[in-house]
Amino acid sequence: MPSINPDASGKIHARTIDIAVYPHAENQLIVTGTLKDRRTGPSHLMSGEVRPAGILHHMIIRMVVAGPDLVIEDIEAELPETPREECRETEESLLPVIGMSISAGFTNRVKAALGGPSGCSHLTALLLAMAPAAIQGFWSHIVREPYDPADYSEKAMEVVLDTCHVWRADGPTVKEYRDKLGQGAE
Repeated sequence: MPSINPDASGKIHARTIDIAVYPHAENQLIVTGTLKDRRTGPSHLMSGEVRPAGILHHMIIRMVVAGPDLVIEDIEAELPETPREECRETEESLLPVIGMSISAGFTNRVKAALGGPSGCSHLTALLLAMAPAAIQGFWSHIVREPYDPADYSEKAMEVVLDTCHVWRADGPTVKEYRDKLGQGAE
């Protein structure tokens, strides 16, 4: 039973992230992500302006990912709703991730490439949320039909190895898969 129970009637802010994965060309997927921040009451700005309740951020990222290396081949951002017009200047801030592989270390590479005053923390957060969905989506796409595990086993292990507790190099899941695939300990 949870011990932290908020009073739902007192909610002041909500963020929703929706991510979907679609097949594209051979071994390519389109991954879409939408982030919406909603304030449930008015906001009093330092300027004295009062902003009404509603959508503060509405941001969309669409990217083409090619597998099995999960390389970002193209990416675009759309900002239908932002708190400031100046935010729209970051629509092309994601371009440095083109060519990056979604694999171990992706989060650090993205933060290094997109962090700071030329980027957008909200777009970065959305992109980082999309990465695991791209991985899941690629494998969901592959397993829709019978396949030869040998075609993907090495790449699959490279993508997931040490990305979480379950996929740690010295854990039972990795050992089980390596034994099944005849890879043994590496």
